[in-house]
Amino acid sequence: MFTLIKSKFSGMSDYKKRLLKIFVPIMLSNLIAQLQMMIDRIFLGRLGILYMSAVGNAMNPIWTTMSFCFSLSVGASILVSQSVGEKDIDKAKEYTASLVKFHNIIPIALFFFWLFGSRIIFNLLGVTDPVVMKYCITYARIYSPVFLLIGLGNSYTAILQSSNYTKPLAIYSLIRSLTNIVLDWLLIFGNCGFPRMEIAGAALGTTIAEYVGAGYLCYYVISRRKKFLTGPGIRQIISAKIRPYLKSCLLGLPTAMEDFLWNFGNLCIMRILNSINSQAAGIYSMVFTVEIIFVVIFCAIGSGTLTLTGEATGSKDLGLYRRVVGISIRWSCYVALVALAICSIWPKPVLGLFTTDQAVIDESVIYIILVCVNMFGKLGNIIIGNGIRGYGDTIWMLITQIIGTVQVIALAALFVFVFKFGMLGVFFAVIADELIRAAINAIRFFRIKF
Repeated sequence: MFTLIKSKFSGMSDYKKRLLKIFVPIMLSNLIAQLQMMIDRIFLGRLGILYMSAVGNAMNPIWTTMSFCFSLSVGASILVSQSVGEKDIDKAKEYTASLVKFHNIIPIALFFFWLFGSRIIFNLLGVTDPVVMKYCITYARIYSPVFLLIGLGNSYTAILQSSNYTKPLAIYSLIRSLTNIVLDWLLIFGNCGFPRMEIAGAALGTTIAEYVGAGYLCYYVISRRKKFLTGPGIRQIISAKIRPYLKSCLLGLPTAMEDFLWNFGNLCIMRILNSINSQAAGIYSMVFTVEIIFVVIFCAIGSGTLTLTGEATGSKDLGLYRRVVGISIRWSCYVALVALAICSIWPKPVLGLFTTDQAVIDESVIYIILVCVNMFGKLGNIIIGNGIRGYGDTIWMLITQIIGTVQVIALAALFVFVFKFGMLGVFFAVIADELIRAAINAIRFFRIKF
């Protein structure tokens, strides 16, 4: 069997091998992380649907600010990949050294904001239930130290990805996730003599686990720096100038704003859901937790797509550029079909992982199927979007996201407040937004020329 697999792998074209080499470890890393998050929510869901509402209301705005920092570093990933395609490794290291040195300023500011000012955000989201508000603030404050890890995490992810060596990310995720699952079991329910902390235990377990995982990643990267093609040395980091970082931020800013707008749209949807009833946000959070398990695979493939299309752009190889995006779309569609099959055949057992409330499970069946339908438009935006970014055009994706954010908020408000479709209207709006943007981005992709 091993010989057969090896034979098939050796017969693949070089770009497919490299795409696999980049995205498989990232996919495993993300899947492990999402499994950790899913188990976290399963534990909390067993305590009550209001805990799911609290986590949904808390994590959506927290992730919005986190993903802004991550997306800001995408500019460095693009410039580093293009430099590798041009065979200019010294220039690539200038960008990574500057990223490591300066990409900590914004996360530190966000740490202080979420530690002391989270109530402002939850008020804006329309969290009116005092119990849910208490849970949200507790979770945000305990989780806030994770922001102090974002700068280095983003920097070394860019280095590993551009070096085509992402295996350590999978090991890092495994260590972090196993630690988190054990701590969740101990701290949420108060097992083995530990105090029963419920939602505070979930936040504390996640925070401790993030620091354990970060410790491993820092040790690995520092001790084995020579394995990484684009990894800078300590002296190079210390002497790094801010100009390369600002240049990469300028390129990454449209992507960061694009990601922020997408998340802002989600926050507005949460606001609309909170206006329906206190359980709506919990149901939405529950079914989209299932979607995220599959979406992280698209994002991992998209990371490989960005790296290889960036290199193809640097070497002016249009044929390779299009082949990379084409195979990424095909692989992602296979994943989406599997997700749709699973959630269409066994929707109640999947939903039963998160809640024991039979009424909530029955109500959510149609939503989990619609979420799977939504994956096809979403994978198009993720894969094609990363191809367009790899080409160096980050402005285009920002423009289409501006359009998308306006339309998804408007459609959701129309379907919920005018047509009275309730939660169903929110899902119709989300599906329409993803499909429309996917079509627009596909037209832009096919017009790219070198």
